[in-house]
Amino acid sequence: MGKLKKLKMAKKERLKPLHQQIEEFDFAKPTGREKQRVRVDDDEEFVDSRLSERILHQARKQQQELEDEEGVTELSLSVKKITKLGNRDDEDDDALSDDNAPETDDFYDGGAPDVTEEDERAMELFMNKNPARQLTLADIIMEKLTEKQTELKSQFSDNESIQMQDIDPKVKEMYQGVRDVLMKYRSGKVPKAFKIIPKLKNWEQLLYITEPYKWTAASMYMATRIFASNLKEKMAQRFYNLVLLPRVRDDIAEYKRLNFHLYQALRKALFKPGAFMKGILLPLCESGMCTLREAIIVGSVVARNSIPMLHSAAALLKLAEMDYTGANSIFIRILLDKKYALPYRVVDAVVFHFLRFERDKRELPVLWHQAFLTFSQRYKGDISTEQRESLLTLLRHQSHPTITHEIRRELQNAKCRDVEIQNPPADTMVLE
Repeated sequence: MGKLKKLKMAKKERLKPLHQQIEEFDFAKPTGREKQRVRVDDDEEFVDSRLSERILHQARKQQQELEDEEGVTELSLSVKKITKLGNRDDEDDDALSDDNAPETDDFYDGGAPDVTEEDERAMELFMNKNPARQLTLADIIMEKLTEKQTELKSQFSDNESIQMQDIDPKVKEMYQGVRDVLMKYRSGKVPKAFKIIPKLKNWEQLLYITEPYKWTAASMYMATRIFASNLKEKMAQRFYNLVLLPRVRDDIAEYKRLNFHLYQALRKALFKPGAFMKGILLPLCESGMCTLREAIIVGSVVARNSIPMLHSAAALLKLAEMDYTGANSIFIRILLDKKYALPYRVVDAVVFHFLRFERDKRELPVLWHQAFLTFSQRYKGDISTEQRESLLTLLRHQSHPTITHEIRRELQNAKCRDVEIQNPPADTMVLE
């Protein structure tokens, strides 16, 4: 807009005789107002509003033409890549262009290093040869449907079992429409019919109608937010185990990394830490087929978020008592690095976990030695003298060229818990 100068005040007109005023009142008289043109100073340049609007219109038009040309070029360059990826969800591109998305790939894969063939072979030595089949939500629903067909009008006494009910055709049609929305969802609001699913008794049955395995990654993130906030811990655990965990593992296996929205979904799942541990972390390790990449990605979620001590201690106790796999060492090291004040029962369980490998003939991976070093650094003062001697003996059978001497130095300089109890501080002895 132009810069207006202050208009000069018009001089007051002198009063005319009364008879002249009466005569002028009877006839129309043109006003003496003159249009003032906007003048622009020489030192300041401004553009008229109409001209500026035209300039902006032309600029937008040119920008749109440039974007169209770039889009055509990028499309032609990525045809070969698209044919290889197949039917991958479109949200991957949006995740990379999101303002909150990281600039590097470490955020998606948890900083996982390039896994070589030698690493894979070493990990396979400690994997379960006959893993238990991982059940999905569809498997459980179909199993319950079969039970209902064979036993008509039967009710399930178990509170955790699915209460199968006859669904009204209109309700089924509505949730099929919700399914179509979630298959294409990218951002924004989700249907209200989907938000009320956690409040219904047969929520798993309605969730099955929406076909979670067809959702986009953004839909899975929104679903995790809704279910983590509205479901109880046991029900949230079922959602994590039957819906979220299989989707995360499939995405990692397919693309060797985790989608940004699914990573955020795992972080949101920690809103209920007990359900996260029982529904994701422990089942992942119990399967016996957790890969190095899966362990590092899920472990990065645990490492970057705050978790209450009791939940972490319970998970650490279960991991120490579990059959060993390489993934166990990763999760044990991450939980130990959080520096909790662990109960002695958990510390003793971790000690016995390492002592089990004293007579193991297999060459233990570096992950095991790293977890051992972390334990000796963080909790060397919480072990007993007898346990320290046993761990030092363990180092004679299981050693690493660069890590073992660090573990031995930490253990030899440790002040054990029983020594501190037998020798109280000097000021305490004086008071007694």
